[in-house]
Amino acid sequence: MEPSRIVVAGASGLIGSALARSLTADGHEVVRLVRRAPRGPGEVRWDPERGRVDAAGLAGCDAVVNLAGAGVGDRRWTAAYKARVRDSRVHGTAALARAVAALDRPPEVFVNGSAIGFYGETGEHPVDESAPAGTGFLPGLCVEWEAAAAPAEEAGVRTVFTRTGLVVARGGGAWGRLFPLFRAGLGGRLGDGRQYWSFVALHDEVAAIRHLLARADLSGPFNLTAPQPRTNREITEAMGRVLHRPTLFAVPAPVLRTVLGEMAGDVLGSARVLPARLLESGFRFAFPEIDGAIRAAL
Repeated sequence: MEPSRIVVAGASGLIGSALARSLTADGHEVVRLVRRAPRGPGEVRWDPERGRVDAAGLAGCDAVVNLAGAGVGDRRWTAAYKARVRDSRVHGTAALARAVAALDRPPEVFVNGSAIGFYGETGEHPVDESAPAGTGFLPGLCVEWEAAAAPAEEAGVRTVFTRTGLVVARGGGAWGRLFPLFRAGLGGRLGDGRQYWSFVALHDEVAAIRHLLARADLSGPFNLTAPQPRTNREITEAMGRVLHRPTLFAVPAPVLRTVLGEMAGDVLGSARVLPARLLESGFRFAFPEIDGAIRAAL
């Protein structure tokens, strides 16, 4: 990929910050969308909840990557917080897509974040990008989130949706909370542990996004998950192996439902998601197995 000017929304988050570092290290110019007053030419003001973006700051960009959104697991799912999670994604995506479509020279590609929550509960049944959306809050959110990118697609901009799984990393996300517990010997399975967790190493997440940016023939949805999803029980055992800690504790499903409320359904739910299109495109995972993904995060 030739040196490019790439706009990144959500550049302060777990994935966005790692992507921005990777792109900058390889000589690309990264422009970060920020919610405050810009502090230099490398920043552009936007307000995703209100659907506003300084479109002039996008001029001359070769690609736009939108990874912004309030953390799904950051708080209990009250009606107000669910609305914030939705608005931060749907309104922000719509604003960016409209701004991209209105540019005299639109970017070559618009990569928009999404999630494997699109598929909902899959049980033991493996699904790939050909599967329909599930039912519930997260599937509905993902459908709206992806649909909000329509103005960019209609303007002829190659549009990609990254349906990301659980990112294995120390710095944030679900695993950012798991590592301290397991290091302290307090880790264990959640519920009966039979639910599938579709994970991806942070290294592979960034590499996959860059692969999708560089390949002009790729568009539409791509599952960013390792090719070998594992059950929560298997992941618990792997954490114990890699960290050399016992995994004797278990959190019963009723306790999770009491503590987490509606969100417990997704923690206890099973999503066996496969990256079929990514593999078909020639992408190769550096950390396809859970043990390696955990070690890479240490």
